[in-house]
Amino acid sequence: MGLTSKQKEYIHKNIKHFPIETLAENLDVEQEIIKKYLKKIWRLEKYNKYTRNNTPGDIPENRQTDFVFAEFFQKNLFIFIGLFFLIFVIYFNSLGSGFVSDDIPVISGSTATIKNFSNILDPSLLGSLQRFFHFTIVSLFGLSPFFFRLINVISHIGSVFLIFSILSIISKKRIAVFAAILFAVHPVLTETVVWISAMPYALSVFMFLISFFLFITRINKKRLFASYFFFFLALIASEKIIPLFLIFIIFEFIWGNLKNNWKKLLPYAGLSFIWAIIYISKIGQRMASIKTEEYQDTNIHSIFVQIPIAIINYLKLLLWPDKLSLYHTEMSFSSGTYIFMLFIFILFLAAIIFTWKKNKTVFFWLSFFLIALSPTLTPLGVSWIVAERYVYLGSIGIFVVVAIFFNWVWEKAQEKNEKYKHALVALFVIIILSLSIRTIIRGMDWKNEDTLWIATAKTSPSGQVIHNNLGDVYARQGNPEKAVEEFKKAVEINPRYADAYHNLGNTYRDMGKIDLAIENYQKALEFNPRLWQSYQNLAAISFNQGDFQKASEYIEQALQIDPQNKNLQENLQVIRGKIP
Repeated sequence: MGLTSKQKEYIHKNIKHFPIETLAENLDVEQEIIKKYLKKIWRLEKYNKYTRNNTPGDIPENRQTDFVFAEFFQKNLFIFIGLFFLIFVIYFNSLGSGFVSDDIPVISGSTATIKNFSNILDPSLLGSLQRFFHFTIVSLFGLSPFFFRLINVISHIGSVFLIFSILSIISKKRIAVFAAILFAVHPVLTETVVWISAMPYALSVFMFLISFFLFITRINKKRLFASYFFFFLALIASEKIIPLFLIFIIFEFIWGNLKNNWKKLLPYAGLSFIWAIIYISKIGQRMASIKTEEYQDTNIHSIFVQIPIAIINYLKLLLWPDKLSLYHTEMSFSSGTYIFMLFIFILFLAAIIFTWKKNKTVFFWLSFFLIALSPTLTPLGVSWIVAERYVYLGSIGIFVVVAIFFNWVWEKAQEKNEKYKHALVALFVIIILSLSIRTIIRGMDWKNEDTLWIATAKTSPSGQVIHNNLGDVYARQGNPEKAVEEFKKAVEINPRYADAYHNLGNTYRDMGKIDLAIENYQKALEFNPRLWQSYQNLAAISFNQGDFQKASEYIEQALQIDPQNKNLQENLQVIRGKIP
C-alpha cells in the first residue's frame, strides 16, 4: 500500500521536525513505507544521512536487512533478460572470430605450455586465473577461439548484471538501468569483450564487481569473507585491480561508518599491498621485455603530459567513440592542443573537487573513473598512454554520472510536461541504437588478422607494429610489393625493429631477391640476436646455395637459442648428412 497525496504533503512539511517513528504514527502507516518513499525522491547521500540519524546501528540503512539476490533477480527478471539479449545481439557477429594479434603466440602457438597444469601455479600468482581458463578450454574443447572468447562475453554479461544490481541497491533503479545499458553496448569496450588476449581485463572486472556487490550487501562475516575472496581472484586476474581497495574506503566513508568499520577494510588494503610488491618486483622484467621483444625505449614520461592527455582521450572515446584502435599511436600534439587538453583536465579535476561538497554520489563515481585508470598512468613507459581495454572498468564511473544526469533531466521533465519525458526517452533510445550499431561494426574488425590490421592502420598510421602486421596481411594476400612497402614503413618508424627486418627478408626471399633477403635477416639479428627464425632462414638459403657448412653453423646458432626445437634438430641432421 502506497502513500496518498495528502500523506506525501504531510511528510514534506514535517520531515525536518519529526523522526520517522513520529511521522509513521501520525499518518498511521508503517515506517518502511515512508523510508521507501524518501529513498525514491531523495538522492542517495541525503537519504543515507537522514536514515543514519534516525535508525540504530553503525551501517547504512540499505544494509540493515539481508539482501536476497534470488528475490531481487526474480523481481527484475525482465530487465536481466533484456540486458542479456541486448549484449547477445550486438556481440553475436564477434563470437565466430578467430585468433588475432597476441592470441596467436600466446594461445594457438603455445598449446604445450597451456596444457601443462603446473603452468597455472606461477609463484607470483599473477595471471593464474586466465591460465586456469586457458588450460580448461584447451583440455575440453581444443584450440577453439569461440570458447576462449565466450569467457570474455560471459564476464561482460556478469559485469552488466552486477552494475545494475549495485546501482539498484545504492541508487535509483532508473539510474541503474541507464548505466547498465550504456556499459552493455558501448563500442569502446569491444576490445575487452572480443579480444581473447584481453581476458584479464574482463575477468578481473567481473571478479571485482562481485566483491564490491558482496561488500555493499554484507550482513554477516560469511558474505564479507566471500567479498575478500573475489577481490583476491580479481587481483590474480590482473594487477590493474591493486588500487581499487580505495573504492571500498571511499564508499564506506561516504555512505557507511569508516570509524567503526575500518578493520573490515584492512584485508582489501593488505591484499593490494602484497600484490603491489609482487608487481613492482616484476617491472624490471617488463621494461627489459619491451626493449628486447618490442624494440621500444622505456623512457620516463612526464606525468604532467601523460596523465592529462590520457584522461582527455579516454573521455573523448567514451563520449564520441569514432576512432577506435587496438593501438592508439597518434599521441603527438601541438603545444596549443596540449594546453587546451590540460585546461580541460584541470576543469575535470575541479569538477571532482566541487562534487565532494555538492553531490557525493557524483564525486564517488568520478573518483572511481580515476582510481580504476591509475595503474595505467605510470610514467615508467610500461603501459600504452591510451588503450581501450584500460578504460573498461573506469568507464563505469562515467556511465553512472551520465545516467545520473539523464535521471535528473527525466525528473525535471516529469515535473514540467509529459512530452519532455517522451523526448528524453527517444533521445536515450537513439543514443543506445547508435552505440550498438557502432559496436556491431567494430566487432567486424576483429574477424581475423586481415580485417583487424587493415582497420587499425586507418586510425593509427604511425604505429610500427601496425605496419609490420599489415605487411603480413599483404604477404598472405599474395601482394609482396605492398608487403615490402609496409615493412619498410615499420623500420622507418623504428630502425631497431628486428621483426620487420625479418619479415622483409621473408618477402624478398619469396620474390627471389636472395641478396636483399640475406641483408635483412642479418639486420634482424643485429638488433635481436635471439631471433632464431632468422638463423633458420639463413641456413635454408645457404643449404639451397650448396654451402652446407655455413648452413650447419646457422642451424647450430638457432639451436643455442631454442635447443628443444625438433624441426631444427632434424634439419641439422639433414645438413650434416650433406657435409663431406
